[in-house]
Amino acid sequence: MKCSLHEQVLDMTGAKHLVKQGKVQTLWSDYGEIGRYLLEGDEPKTIIIKHVKLPDQSHHPRGWNTERSHKRKIQSYQVECEWYERYSSLCDDTCRVPETIGTSCSDNEFLIVMEDLSASGFSSVKENASFHDMTLCLSWLANFHATFMHHNPEGLWPTGTYWHLATRPDELAALKDIELKKAAAKIDSLLSNSPYQTIVHGDAKLANFCFAKDESSVAAVDYQYVGGGCGMKDVAYFIGSCLTEDECEHYESKLLDIYFDHLAHALRNKQANIDADLVEEDWRELYAVAWTDFHRFLKGWSPGHWKIHGYSERLSSSVLKQLS
Repeated sequence: MKCSLHEQVLDMTGAKHLVKQGKVQTLWSDYGEIGRYLLEGDEPKTIIIKHVKLPDQSHHPRGWNTERSHKRKIQSYQVECEWYERYSSLCDDTCRVPETIGTSCSDNEFLIVMEDLSASGFSSVKENASFHDMTLCLSWLANFHATFMHHNPEGLWPTGTYWHLATRPDELAALKDIELKKAAAKIDSLLSNSPYQTIVHGDAKLANFCFAKDESSVAAVDYQYVGGGCGMKDVAYFIGSCLTEDECEHYESKLLDIYFDHLAHALRNKQANIDADLVEEDWRELYAVAWTDFHRFLKGWSPGHWKIHGYSERLSSSVLKQLS
């Protein structure tokens, strides 16, 4: 970048000084960091800066350190810049996202300057979710999916989620479950051929939701893998990020009912021409398919992962049986 980080941010914001207050997070494989900064000017405020500077040699914590992985990360940062520039402003308070202040992208460096959600009241990030917490997040997802139903994901991933089959051939090659490997393309096709395509968050785990102080709403962060797709990908992945095997079995139907109730309400408000009953009929059948799609990735990427359990195997088996 031609100017320093400080110079670019001051130019974007019109502030007089920029002071770093601390590091929020180091990015995956040491590709940069997210930091909190104080803007000093007429109205001092804190902002969040995501600064990506590609290293000469990356390190992956699970050993997936390849040129393909590196290129995928580069594209993910390009996509995230595009998201904040063109799409984030389309989200309202029902699917709250950080306000975009500015972005800057080059071949090996990316800068995203955004609202500090913590300063705006969304200060709580949780390691464990109550049923109320999950309801808030499912409402957010329903409103997000309704907002972007049938929206062309131009500039984003054509197919969102970080585990999408076309972007993960190495993990598919490593998969030892032969039946699941053979069915991978069919599973992907079922999701891609749903007549109700939206934009999915792509990494909708509990850790990417920020809760309001009064526990009345949530906002979501991290849009590196946002793109087109069936909303069940986000829902299945989110539920799997919160619950144990037994909890998944116990709460599956109730949580899906909650999501589809919120989706119906959101579609009535945002996309009245779309029949919510038809969307639910199609997507509810694809929940197990979406779960199996992620299960396929996980078994190839990290065969000992805690999310590979009896519930996942049961859903996967049911989908494979239907396909055969």
